[in-house]
Amino acid sequence: LEIFRLLVEAGPEGMAAGDIAQRVGIAPSSLTFHAHSLLRARLVVQRRTGRHLLYRADYTAMNWLLEYLTRNCCGRGQTCAPACEPGCDPASQLRFAAARRRTTAPRVRRVRD
Repeated sequence: LEIFRLLVEAGPEGMAAGDIAQRVGIAPSSLTFHAHSLLRARLVVQRRTGRHLLYRADYTAMNWLLEYLTRNCCGRGQTCAPACEPGCDPASQLRFAAARRRTTAPRVRRVRD
């Protein structure tokens, strides 16, 4: 995920494999393994310029995946409310949701044998 995030932030020009490995702090062989996983998932595109491999995020595939996950996150065609409204504090939203679950969830009484 860190590699993909870095490539998304890099923009359409992408980044060289060596620069990615250095920024993420992993060995080039490990980067190759993870980059090939992203390639197989079709989330990144690879091109060779001379001796360098350049990777860039495939924004079309990324947007399709996000649309699919958003549309199907609850399953069976149900739509989902956003987890957090724009401009909200995610930590406060989590605390609010947890507090609401505590007050609305039925209490389960445990019986000891």
